[in-house]
Amino acid sequence: MWASLRLALRPCARALVPGPRAYHGDSVATLGTQPDSGSAIYQENYEQMKVLVNQLHERAQKIRLGGSEKARERHVSRGKLLARERVDSLIDPGSPFLEFSQFAGYQLYANEEVPAGGIITGIGRVSGVECIIVANDATIKGGTYYPVTVKKHLRAQEIAMQNRLPCIYLVDSGGANLPWQAEIFPDRDHFGRIFYNQAIMSSQNIAQVKAATGEEVSAEDLGGADLHCRKSGVSDYYALDDTHALHITRKIVRNLNYQKKLDVSIEPSEDPLFPADELYGIVGTNLKRNFDIREVIARIVDGSRFNEFKALYGDTLVTGFARIFGYPVGIIGNNGVLFSESAKKGAHFIQLCCQRNIPLLFLQNITGFMVGRDYEAEGIAKDGAKMVAAVACANVPKITVIIGGSYGAGNYGMCGRAYSPRFLYLWPNARVSVMGGEQAANVLATVAKDQRAREGKQVNAVFSVSLGLAEPGSSAPRTPQCSRIRAWLHLEDADCQQFGLPYALSLLLELLYWRLLVVIFQNFQENTRETQTLV
Repeated sequence: MWASLRLALRPCARALVPGPRAYHGDSVATLGTQPDSGSAIYQENYEQMKVLVNQLHERAQKIRLGGSEKARERHVSRGKLLARERVDSLIDPGSPFLEFSQFAGYQLYANEEVPAGGIITGIGRVSGVECIIVANDATIKGGTYYPVTVKKHLRAQEIAMQNRLPCIYLVDSGGANLPWQAEIFPDRDHFGRIFYNQAIMSSQNIAQVKAATGEEVSAEDLGGADLHCRKSGVSDYYALDDTHALHITRKIVRNLNYQKKLDVSIEPSEDPLFPADELYGIVGTNLKRNFDIREVIARIVDGSRFNEFKALYGDTLVTGFARIFGYPVGIIGNNGVLFSESAKKGAHFIQLCCQRNIPLLFLQNITGFMVGRDYEAEGIAKDGAKMVAAVACANVPKITVIIGGSYGAGNYGMCGRAYSPRFLYLWPNARVSVMGGEQAANVLATVAKDQRAREGKQVNAVFSVSLGLAEPGSSAPRTPQCSRIRAWLHLEDADCQQFGLPYALSLLLELLYWRLLVVIFQNFQENTRETQTLV
């Protein structure tokens, strides 16, 4: 019987044998083209971006020094490690340190420099566990807190709570900077919020470890380590010096019983098909010059493979799925102004990623949503609101990289800071403002012209200067820097210095998905439940 059945099914079996596919294979299409490196535009872009990146490296190198040479010498003479030396000694040898907001406080205060905002924050691996590290820099005004210091500290705690990362505080601070106490002490998001967040994180089983490395200026019996270890019981461990304290901290982290539970499909990592340094010639400083965002994507995703979503619809917004160091990610990038079709496409793609628990990467180079009578009649306001709402309600991790302009409502639709991306990075050519400088000048000039017309007068140079439309004695263009706190990657490796910002982006994504922020994927469902409970 079985033999007869086998013979009877044989024709069917032949029909079910898969033959050659008529249209395509199973592989995902690759992106990217070989740029004309000899063209004038490529060379101009390359040189301009190199200048910006080199300037950024020079400023970062100066910032990493910390306080003045005299302050550093006094600090070292007391047998204490510098703040960055403490961080380097704390993290696992050879592991990276992803620093946050290294340019915080840069040229922020008129009469005093506050390198890195007076505090070092970032993610580092300690005893195999990714931790948020916060280290006061006592060489900068005794480690006291400026307004920007408080903001940077709170931002580090926010990242810790979002990603459920243990916190390590290397305390060497004189407390609040008294001349700035009005902007540090009384409000909700001021100095006291730091301790509030510590209590909240402890209640959520997010470990908090503090190593008090500051110098005790009071007598030993009034508040020294011996008193608090032997009598009051305030301190849990007695450290002989900085190095010993950091060694104890590593042992504490090792005993946290912290385990990862990976719940994401991972594939072997691959390098992009195109070198990252070609981004210098593709993306320039002239934000009016268009480039295809697919060329950027091709240089950051595994194998330059990109499964584009709705490729023939709403073509000013590029959406699709890719992998970065083996981890799945949904990418949304700009190829021009957002129309109704683009906004609806973006909202649809975001909802798909939320259903599949795939994190979102926004590549911003956006002038905003299209305006005009016809577009208003077609419903651009309603469709744009759909995309903005989808970004706001997305319950998956969001990461934003501003690679060009970020203007107006386009900043909101592409997950600007107000829409709580887990991390936000700016390239050195990036600009963030309500509108472009030329557009702003035109708006102000139009308002001024209409006002003068109502008064029966003409617009002249004196009136333009009085309104701030023109700079007296100078016609040089001025670019407002509205983002004072710039997040930047801590570059120490020689290869990073060689490739500059493009390689830094690849390294950043590697750290986020491969080494440092696996916790995002491990605890995502738990995090979502907690968020819903809080709401």
